[in-house]
Amino acid sequence: MHRDTIAVSIASGPQIRLRSGAWFDLLDPASSDFTIEDIAHGLAHTCRYAGQADGFYSVAEHSILVSKVALGHEYAALLHDAAEAFIGDVTRPLKQLLPEYKRLEKSIEEVIFARFDVGCVHPDVKKADLEVLAAEQAQLMPEGTDAWASEAGIIAAPIHVERMAPAEAKLRFLERYRALRQSRMSNLDGPRPTEEAEATQCKD
Repeated sequence: MHRDTIAVSIASGPQIRLRSGAWFDLLDPASSDFTIEDIAHGLAHTCRYAGQADGFYSVAEHSILVSKVALGHEYAALLHDAAEAFIGDVTRPLKQLLPEYKRLEKSIEEVIFARFDVGCVHPDVKKADLEVLAAEQAQLMPEGTDAWASEAGIIAAPIHVERMAPAEAKLRFLERYRALRQSRMSNLDGPRPTEEAEATQCKD
């Protein structure tokens, strides 16, 4: 009897093979030995806007730009879309139709944030994400795509989209990660905020 072959491995859940050679379990991400290099590689090769922009534009470049706009929260902003390295960039309209995808994205995001000491994503990061989104759409998409921004009171971020090739985006993402990580670890030598203070900072 003929059986269909699928290019995945199944342990706790369906798995994908990462660039590093590690397996990533979609239902048990905490058991997976993924690295920041895996994240950078995936984001640098993932195109935003379902490929409908005027050229290739990666999630890695988007993450770098949001990190530059979200002053005071650069590290968390760089990793705010890190889960997409493993599950792709699903457009917002489609995501609303896929509640299971949203649950999966959340669980993977939580594991990544814990592994890389992100903590919570401050509302300022979400605001910067929207400001960069408006600027991207003005530069990459057909005229009028960013019309929602003025109606929502969002001012486009003063950024320039470079349309980096994947290799360049990966390199720049890792460089920024390492610089921000080093700065973050140095700052941890000082007094840590209380859990209550951190929760207050991250409230919507």
